[in-house]
Amino acid sequence: MSLRWLITGCSRGLGRALAQAVLEAGHHLVATARNPQDLAGLAAHHGDRLRLAALDVTDPALATAAADLAMEAFGGLDVLVNNAGYGNINAVEDTTFEDFRAQIEANLIGTVIMTKAVIPLMRKQGSGHIIQFSSVGGRIGAPGRSAYSAAKWGVEGFSEVLAREMALIGVKVTIVEPGGFRTEFAGKSSVIVEGRAEYDAVVGAAARMQRDYHGRQPGDPARAAKALLALAALPCPPLRLPLGSDALDAIAKAAQQTLADLEAWRELSASTDFP
Repeated sequence: MSLRWLITGCSRGLGRALAQAVLEAGHHLVATARNPQDLAGLAAHHGDRLRLAALDVTDPALATAAADLAMEAFGGLDVLVNNAGYGNINAVEDTTFEDFRAQIEANLIGTVIMTKAVIPLMRKQGSGHIIQFSSVGGRIGAPGRSAYSAAKWGVEGFSEVLAREMALIGVKVTIVEPGGFRTEFAGKSSVIVEGRAEYDAVVGAAARMQRDYHGRQPGDPARAAKALLALAALPCPPLRLPLGSDALDAIAKAAQQTLADLEAWRELSASTDFP
């Protein structure tokens, strides 16, 4: 069955791979990017099943226009993928307030804005699927990525609440948590700063690892896109879906540590109840 998709951040990376897979599978798509000229390669091959929209996800008017385009062109919207975002590396001390705000606006507030733009359409339909791109860094604080992790943890909490509300109107929500994929996320899409010596053991190490890791990440964007197509076809999708063996391993290890810490400090935690 052909579905009607809207994907943010289609100019490159996982968003571009997913956009190509969606179209090749015969679905309809509103593909968005800050500069729609970056999507010309998609437009050349897919005719009436594709619409392009200029979108800065932090602009509510543009978000609403993109949702309205799906309605006008395709008569509705079945799948929203909030993929747009980026993350820089620097120490908390040296990350400017402007950089903090910009990353949180793009990664968290943009997700909220785009989600709110499509909810009225999906509520009237009584159906839909909202797929939110978080990250393994939305489960585990990523050294050197304080603003990015803060934003992605916010996406996780927002989307958990969203899922409970949307279940009442027939709309599904899934939080996707990618590990490392061979995209430009670790390349020209990021500003990577090793920073001062005091934080080198975590921030400097993260910066060096990111540079060395680029082009050697275990994740294949085309296979991620295939997994997301399968996700969108599920009648009862999971609330969370890690992508990649590295994400699976890291999240499992962190969950085990969380349970161990709960047990280790259970008596102190429970001591605050009234007797």
